[in-house]
Formats: sequence, C-alpha cells, structure tokens
Amino acid sequence: MKLIRLGAPSHEIPAIVDATGAYRDISALVADLSADTLSPSLLDRLRDLDLTTCPVIPKETRVGPCVGRVGKLICIGLNYADHAAEAGMELPKEPIVFMKAPTAICGPNDPLELPRGSEKTDWELELGVVIGQRAKYVSPGDALAHVFGYCAINDVSERGFQLERGGQWVKGKSHDSFAPLGPWLVTADEIPDPQALSMTLSVNERVFQNGSSATMVFGVAYLVSYLSQFMTLMPGDVISTGTPPGVGMGQKPPVYLRAGDVVRARIAGLGQQEQVCQLA
Repeated sequence: MKLIRLGAPSHEIPAIVDATGAYRDISALVADLSADTLSPSLLDRLRDLDLTTCPVIPKETRVGPCVGRVGKLICIGLNYADHAAEAGMELPKEPIVFMKAPTAICGPNDPLELPRGSEKTDWELELGVVIGQRAKYVSPGDALAHVFGYCAINDVSERGFQLERGGQWVKGKSHDSFAPLGPWLVTADEIPDPQALSMTLSVNERVFQNGSSATMVFGVAYLVSYLSQFMTLMPGDVISTGTPPGVGMGQKPPVYLRAGDVVRARIAGLGQQEQVCQLA
C-alpha cells in the first residue's frame, strides 16, 4: 500500500493511493499516520478496506510529510562507500549515528529554505525506514519485522554549519525544511528487498545522484538491529539510511544550492519529491 498525508501543515489527513493513482481519504478509519497509529493492526484494517467507499481527495491538495509527529529522526552517515570517498572520509567500521531535529521535517514538495548565512546548502537523497513496532535489542534476523514501511528523504545539509562550526553534525542538518519526507509511505510488504532500490536526484534537470540502495555499507536490517542496541525504536520513528555518491560537496568544484534551484529526487517504488529553493 502507498499511504500519504494531505492538507495544510499540521492539518494533514491520511489517505491511500488507489490503483488508479487517486487519493482516497481514510480518516474515517485512522486519525493520522503517526506514532499513535502505525502498527500491524492498522495494516490488517487497511487490507480489509473497500477503497471505493472512501472519498477522493483532489490531486492539487498539498502533500505533507508521510509520517506525522515523528518522535526520532535518526540518520546514518557515510553509509555508501563511494559517498565516503567523495567526502574524503574514512569508511566507518560501525554506523555513524546522528539526529536531525524533527522540526526539519516537511512535505516532499514544500519549499526548501536556505538558512540565513548559508553558502553551502547541499542535497542527500536517502532511503527512509519507518518503524511500526517497538524494537529493543532485536537481532538482524528479526529486524525487518519491526519496519512498517519505507519512504524517500532528502537529508539536506548546510556543509559550512555541519563541518566548519565545531561540534556535531546536527547544526548543519536541522534547519526547517531540511528533511522532506515522502511523498508516499510504502508498506513493507510492497518492498520485499530494501537493498534493491534505484535512487536518482537532479538539480535544475542535471542528474547528480544516480545510485542504488544495494551499495549500502550497512543494510536496513543491520541498522535497525544496531540502533536497537542503543535506544528503543518506537512506532513512527524514522531512520535515514545514508546517501549514494553525487552530493554537491563532492563535485569538482563543489556545487551548492541557490535560491530558485529546483531539486527533484526519486526512489524506485517510493515516489518523487520536488523542492524549489528559497531564502529563509
């Protein structure tokens, strides 16, 4: 199933994308797609739902982030060998873990704000993993059973703030609009192998990222298990699993986002995002 949240910011309603591509309002069944509702029982109820009885929502309705009220937005750094090489950083022996502020989350097509003083705002298309069951000390073999679904994320990063201002990466990762989420939350049953998804990102029609989740250093099952050793993962938590090569920082010379630039990002089976950059 392809689930989606539609409407004005903080007033989104849940919907499902039917076989024709129409948006069907499912708010009579579930109040939202969030920590309070994501569960195996929700999947069972959705499977039994007659979509023809659900109202159609106009296509021009704003698309919100595909998960509401995210508790933790956990990110993995340098999880593609080629990206680590282009960043000039050593491949990690264990996953590099950092957080983005939940206030960075926005809809997949909302404007991308360039922070005040920014000169090095960059893009990073990533596979997002949405937790559907509480996970604590889970094994890699059991880890995927705790995943509700998958989505696309652009882990937008201000490289000067991230790397030149001291401290941890969170400063360069957490500006408003730096985590477009969606458009779809695709349930795990539709993605039998999360390590076989093509990923592309373009800026102003020029393709910069053209990779695959197959080249992750640490796969989804390992990451869910690994993180669950350090923190309890809860329904609605999102893991952003790292980016393939092709980020702006890695170009020669580097290329960074400017007002008016159009970023388009797509992961096979998970839909496409589009952001227009504007000054904060």
